[in-house]
Amino acid sequence: MHNCTYCYARQYTKLREVSLNWGRVIFVKENISSILRNEVKNYKPGVVGLSTITDPYQPVEAIYRLTRSLIEILVKNGFKISIQTKNPLILRDLDLIIKHVDRIDVGFTITSFQKRIVDFIEPFAPSPKARLDALKKLNDKGVETWIFYGPVIPGLNDDFETMKSIVEAGFLTNSKILVDRLHVKSFMYSQDNPMKDFVKKVSREWWNDFLNNFLKICSEYDVYCIPGFAEPMFKNRVIDEFYSK
Repeated sequence: MHNCTYCYARQYTKLREVSLNWGRVIFVKENISSILRNEVKNYKPGVVGLSTITDPYQPVEAIYRLTRSLIEILVKNGFKISIQTKNPLILRDLDLIIKHVDRIDVGFTITSFQKRIVDFIEPFAPSPKARLDALKKLNDKGVETWIFYGPVIPGLNDDFETMKSIVEAGFLTNSKILVDRLHVKSFMYSQDNPMKDFVKKVSREWWNDFLNNFLKICSEYDVYCIPGFAEPMFKNRVIDEFYSK
């Protein structure tokens, strides 16, 4: 439970206790492994993301070991897995990941390396330095790694220092970078939400300008960067220019 200020997952839970106490209450799906084991054969093998709406390595995973069991079930049934987390706890499963290194890639979300920004965006998450160290250990073992730089929030973590430090992290860990902007949700406009002053600055022009500057830094460091949600013509152009080098 990282208590991220931007997290939209609170809008998708039907559990009122969770939504009202976001970042402090969690419900554990203790039967998820048995359900997956029974249902996995009904699906054609493909790529499974662990996970898109919640961190698969929240602190309680150290107790329940559910994510580890899900990985074991999925790879046994021919699936590939893309793991995204903020927690170095994933290193507990390094043996399993290495064993199936051709089927598993790992990404860490890093929003900034500046403490004041991190404390605002994700106050309960492990430190970015700890995430970077874990990413390096995984890559050194031959695991395909990546950094998710997002959400990029105008006036908060879209500054040059943050951009450069993220790209340097990608360079040092031999990781590609996926970058995405803040996706504005209705709850962010409420007067008691810390995001309310930032969401007003989100615009198409801001994002395209940011991408232009960010991809220049990626190019300087020769780091593979993949932008999201730019204007299609702009996005195709910058990708073509960068990847053709």
